[in-house]
Amino acid sequence: MISSLISALFGAALFVCTVAGDAEVYDYIIVGGGTAGLALSTRLSQGLPKSKILVIEAGPSALDELNINIPGKKGSTLGTKYDWNFTTTPQEGLKNRVLAQNRGKVLGGSSALNLMTYDRSSEHEYNGWEEVGNPGWNWKTFLKMMNRSQNLTSANTEWYGDAGASTNGPIRGTINRFVPAQQSGWIPALNALGIETNKEYLGGNTLGASYSPSSIDPTHYNRSYSANGYLPLAGPQHTVLTNTRVGKVNLKKVRQAYTATGVTLTDGTIITARQEVILSAGSFLSPGLLEVSGIGKKSILDGAGIVQLIDLPAVGENLQDHIRIQTSYQLKDNFTSFDILRYNTTYAAEQLQLWIEGKYSMYDYTGSAYTFQTWDQAGEDNSKFIKLAEEAVGNSSHPAHKKMLQWLSDQTIPQVEVIGSDGYTGLKGYPAVGTPLYGKGFWTFIAAVMHPLSRGSVHINATDPLGKPIIDPNYLSNEHDVQAAIAAAKKCREIALTSPMRDVWVSEYEPGLDRVNTDAEWRDFVLNTTLSIYHPVGTCSMLPRQDGGVVDSNLKVYGTTNLRVVDASIVPVLISAHLQTAVYGIAEMAADIIISSVKRG
Repeated sequence: MISSLISALFGAALFVCTVAGDAEVYDYIIVGGGTAGLALSTRLSQGLPKSKILVIEAGPSALDELNINIPGKKGSTLGTKYDWNFTTTPQEGLKNRVLAQNRGKVLGGSSALNLMTYDRSSEHEYNGWEEVGNPGWNWKTFLKMMNRSQNLTSANTEWYGDAGASTNGPIRGTINRFVPAQQSGWIPALNALGIETNKEYLGGNTLGASYSPSSIDPTHYNRSYSANGYLPLAGPQHTVLTNTRVGKVNLKKVRQAYTATGVTLTDGTIITARQEVILSAGSFLSPGLLEVSGIGKKSILDGAGIVQLIDLPAVGENLQDHIRIQTSYQLKDNFTSFDILRYNTTYAAEQLQLWIEGKYSMYDYTGSAYTFQTWDQAGEDNSKFIKLAEEAVGNSSHPAHKKMLQWLSDQTIPQVEVIGSDGYTGLKGYPAVGTPLYGKGFWTFIAAVMHPLSRGSVHINATDPLGKPIIDPNYLSNEHDVQAAIAAAKKCREIALTSPMRDVWVSEYEPGLDRVNTDAEWRDFVLNTTLSIYHPVGTCSMLPRQDGGVVDSNLKVYGTTNLRVVDASIVPVLISAHLQTAVYGIAEMAADIIISSVKRG
């Protein structure tokens, strides 16, 4: 019953998932049917209707999967068959903990798994991409590209105006209709702390307190993502091959550069590309595909027994990611939290049925309470962070370090984000069955540091180049990042202790008001509980080659004529936003570059 209904609701996009014939020839081969890959392939099929487009996705199509479609099921697919289930190396800065690095292994990629936050960073950060050596990658141009993907269904409503809003794109952005009663104090509490309400945060100024959208289609209140948003718009020459892995890109030397002639699948099948091969496999897999194809640092390739074709030592380097830390609070008994779906199976079944019937349901819920702040707004000494940042950066000449240091002095750029999230989230765990707090409701504050200075790497495993990559984000590797995480955690508690948010809870469950107060206790809490918020970028950076670039401003891999990378890995400097709107913008930008170049001849 449920499966057939969901198929009826979302099955319209299934027809495009056809299978490529053996050894066929295509004009454009896109490796990765994720957030960027499907957006790019769809736009190419529209703009170049005579071209044959092939998307190769390692995971399955799951357009009818409830755990993907239902907003309130967010997070339930992490660690499942739809996830690559990557992990980090032991992180020295986190007491040698190993962290999950969830990435989507499903048609739609991480846009099928993410928590659906739909936001943007500040104008100056997008301009920063141009300033590090990428002509045309500025706020004015990139806003147009992001807007091509956007259908903001909440423009000109109670919590949003119209800045930066577009209603023409395939990805819906909706401020959630399900607002828990305990969230009503969010804006007043932040206002009491001197943070103004912002109802124009998609227009280049994200500072303030807001109710922010999620990528939800309000027609049936389901997830809006690349597979059900872009894919139905693809032309007849567009083909998707699922459950298929690419082993390498085939390269041929032509004069002084290499031309991509196609790809070899892991089963040995060769598929030919007449025009281009485009990697959209994400920040952890696109660099590895370059490496197994002979592009990268010599020591990495030699260790894996791979012949180096192009010396490009920045492949897999410059990994940047937001870090997060949470504090959580037991709600008063007169508040019902999202946690009820954990322990009351009868209520959960009733709410699920309401969602299936298209009615208002707790399963509609995604977080909408957000604040982005500078350190000054957060009550911190910004000069302290500048000094720590200068010490962390040292003599580094890398553009990411230099730009982040510059951004610390820019009072239009956020340095910390806090999300108000209904229900328990954290490392301590929801109370176990049989314990006094089992069946209680919780509220969580999730903080994220926007510009950590730790930079890591991702490379192929020398003993298994097509296996899971070696991911070392190097989290909290300097005192700036440690102190930023501590300040972010303290900000969570400060908001919690400010009325009217203070009026909804009875005790701090994690870390505990009686357990963490001194500098040493806060430091220990941070080192023991800091996690990723899953925003990896930079591993195929769009930078001048001499500055650590892997691709140029047209997204072509240096030393090649027709191999591009189009995904979050090209982002040269991490921005103060969740990634999906930027990744859609990157795909739209890439499509514009490619289509324009073809039409120019």
